[in-house]
Amino acid sequence: MARGDTPQDSYHLVGISFFILGLGTLLPWNFFITAIPYFQGRLAGANSTNGTLGTNHNSPVDAFNFNNWVTLLSQLPLLLFTLLNSFLYQCIPETVRILGSLLVILLLFALTAALVKVDMSPGPFFSITMASVWFINSFCAVLQGSLFGQLGTMPSTYSTLFLSGQGLAGIFAALAMVMSMASGVDAQTSALGYFITPCVGILVSIVCYLSLPHLEFARYYLAKKSSLAQGRELETKAELLRSDERNGVPNSPQKAALILDLDPEKEPQLEPEEPQKPGKPLVFIILRKIWLMALCLVLVFTVTLSVFPAITAMVTSSTSPGKWSQFFNPICCFLLFNVMDWLGRSLTSYFLWPDQDSRLLPLLVCLRALFIPLFMLCHVPERSRLPILFPQDAYFITFMLLFAVSNGYLVSLTMCLAPRQVLPHEREVAGALMTFFLALGLSCGASLSFLFKALL
Repeated sequence: MARGDTPQDSYHLVGISFFILGLGTLLPWNFFITAIPYFQGRLAGANSTNGTLGTNHNSPVDAFNFNNWVTLLSQLPLLLFTLLNSFLYQCIPETVRILGSLLVILLLFALTAALVKVDMSPGPFFSITMASVWFINSFCAVLQGSLFGQLGTMPSTYSTLFLSGQGLAGIFAALAMVMSMASGVDAQTSALGYFITPCVGILVSIVCYLSLPHLEFARYYLAKKSSLAQGRELETKAELLRSDERNGVPNSPQKAALILDLDPEKEPQLEPEEPQKPGKPLVFIILRKIWLMALCLVLVFTVTLSVFPAITAMVTSSTSPGKWSQFFNPICCFLLFNVMDWLGRSLTSYFLWPDQDSRLLPLLVCLRALFIPLFMLCHVPERSRLPILFPQDAYFITFMLLFAVSNGYLVSLTMCLAPRQVLPHEREVAGALMTFFLALGLSCGASLSFLFKALL
C-alpha cells in the first residue's frame, strides 16, 4: 500500500519504460511469424535479393514446414522455462537474467538481419533460422518471467501497462511489415529494414531497463522488493515447517518454490482455511478448484496455434495478382488478428461474461474448434486432399475477425476468473498454474499444426 511519502512517477517515465519492455518481450515472436513470406522466399531456393516480404511461396516450403516449426520452436521454450523458472530464478540474479536476455535477443536479431545480405542454400538457412527462433524465444521466456517478478511489487497499473505493451507488439510487427512492403525499395532493402526495426526496439528496451535504477519511483519499489523478499523467505520457510508438521507432510521443495513466488506485497497466509487432507500438496487443492478454467485456457490456445499462423499464413487472395493480393496476408491475417485479439482482451475491462459457474463458457471454448475446418477450407491454392469451399476473401476476413476477438476475450476471461475461484492466499499459486497451462496450450496447438497442414 502506497504511503504519503511514496515518490511520484515523474512524467510517467517508469510506466512508459514498462510499456516498452512489454513490447520488447513479444517483438521477436511477432516479427518472425509476420515475416513468413520472406522466409518462404528464401527456403524456396531464392537468394537474398528474391526473398520478398509480401509473396507466398507455398509449394516449395512444404518440405520444410516452416510455419509449423517456427510456431512449435517459439512455444516450447515458454513451456520449458515455465517449468524451470523457480530453479533458474533462484540461481541467477534478476539483473543478469533481464539484461543478459535482452542483449542475447539483440545479437540474434542482428544475425537475422545480417542473413538478409548473405546468399545461402535453403537447408543451412533453415537450420540457422530455427536455432535462432529457439534461443530467442528461450531468452524471451526468461525475460518475461523476470519482468513479471519485478512488477510484483509495483502498483497494478504498471502490470496493465506492461500487458498493453505486449498486446501491441503484434500490431507493431504487422505495421512494420506493411510499411516495409509499401516503401517502394527493392526486396532486399525492404527485408533488411524490417529486421532492423526490432533491433532498434530491443535497444530502446535495454535503455529503458537501465534507466529504472535512476528513477526514484522505480528505486523505491525495487528496494522494497529486495527487503520484503528476504523477510518473506524466512517467514515462509518457518510457516511451511509448521504447516507440514501439523499435516504430517514431508517438506516439499516444489511446494516451497511455489510459495516463494507469492506477491511480496501480500502477507503469506499458509494456514488452510478449509480442511486439507494429509499428504495432499497445496498445488493439487488449487488445481481442483481451477481445473475448468485451466482446461478452457488450454483449449483456446490449442485451437488458435493449430491454425495460426501455420494454416492462415498460407491463405491467399482469390483476386487477380496486384497490390491487394500482395498485401492481403500481412493485413488480413497478421494485422487483423492482432488488432482484434487486443480488442477482445480489452473487453474484459468492461464485463466478465459468462461467469465461472456458467456452462456457456466451456461451450463457447469448444465451439472455437469450428475455426479449424473453416480456415482449412479457405483459399489455400496448394492442397491435395480437401476442397476449397470458401474462396472469396470476405469469408477469410470474417472468420479471422471472429477467431481473433474470441481468442483475446476468452483468454483474458479465463485468466481473470481463475483467481476468483480460490482463497486469497492461493491466488499467486493459481496464477502460476494458469501460466503453465497457457504455455501447455500454446505447445499443443503448435504440435497439432503439423497434422492439420498434412490434411490439406
